Amino acid sequence: MSKKITSFLYNLIGFAILFILFRFLIEKYTGLTGIMIPITAFVIGTLLAPKFQAIQTPDGEKIFMRWIFMKGVRQVG
Repeated sequence: MSKKITSFLYNLIGFAILFILFRFLIEKYTGLTGIMIPITAFVIGTLLAPKFQAIQTPDGEKIFMRWIFMKGVRQVG
């Protein structure tokens, strides 16, 4: 599997986990109703999800991750 596809799947999985988690938390603990629940969960998930990117380096293609809770960029694969 290509590194670009892998980084896309990492992004999707990271966002999906946070989106589902925040959707249920918002529904249970806030007074929001209707379309505002998934919209709010989407915004929070987008801001808090780690970002993965495949970059071509002299040593080959590698996956790097940036996250709001970590300083700097880290190599994943």
